[in-house]
Amino acid sequence: MTTPKSEAVRLGFQRSCIQIPLDQLHYTIDIPSGVKQSIKYRQIVASIKAVGLVEPVAVTVDRSAPNKFLILDGRLRLEALRDIGAASATCMLSTDDEGYTYNKYVNRLSVIQEHRMILRAVERGVSIEQLSAALDISPSTIRDKFRLLEGISEDVATALADKPVAAGVFRLLRKMRPFRQIDAAHTMINLGDYSIRLATALLQNTPAEQLLDPPNGQNQNASPAAALQRLERELAALQADTKLLEESYGPSSLQLEIVRTYVRNSLLNNASVVRWLASKKADYLQQLQRIADIRSADGI
Repeated sequence: MTTPKSEAVRLGFQRSCIQIPLDQLHYTIDIPSGVKQSIKYRQIVASIKAVGLVEPVAVTVDRSAPNKFLILDGRLRLEALRDIGAASATCMLSTDDEGYTYNKYVNRLSVIQEHRMILRAVERGVSIEQLSAALDISPSTIRDKFRLLEGISEDVATALADKPVAAGVFRLLRKMRPFRQIDAAHTMINLGDYSIRLATALLQNTPAEQLLDPPNGQNQNASPAAALQRLERELAALQADTKLLEESYGPSSLQLEIVRTYVRNSLLNNASVVRWLASKKADYLQQLQRIADIRSADGI
């Protein structure tokens, strides 16, 4: 059934990225001094040199200046492009007129998306050593990420592509046959739990005939009732953990709001404090700005 135009979902960004000259891009909040000497910034520069700009810069039209664009997310990426002498940046253009903070809505790379990014980089001729230097992780870790989906069902990879799955989960799924992998993946999605703990429980309660390498011990002799009891114990433990989180959420949210209000009103609204932090403790200022931008405990 075709969705009526009045009910169509409005996209926050244009479907295709565009190239924008760097001299048309600017931001209203300056980068704190000292940021370019940080490890994070050096990693960004090395990554762009090695594999190019992976995550586009998010921009919106600057209505106060013709042919200019405001940065919603990606100030450090923009500065890195300028430092390496690039002429333009790949950008995604916001269609939203409200000028919201993009970081509230951005989804960071999942492990599968990171795996595919590494595959694309290698296909373009980037070596494992270059990726290791760009991402500041060991070559062996790069190789593990490269092989992440070996033995994983294509349906599972599609279902978990944008989910916050721990990399170790795929090592456990790989021990199951494809149909059991799909069943386990849907169980994790339904529970909203992508932890190694749940994946381990699902593996332990997988019938021997659904494992690639069935053990010779107790799993083959275990009755369905015993397997169900073990799974129930694991789920009960997960529910207990969830209950503890629910009980602490309210007090934690209140403490967060008190801290955020103090940082915003007493520190960042004090010009003298901000100037001192910018000149003496730029990294502290950056962290305080992040705290002030937090809207809820979910956003930490």
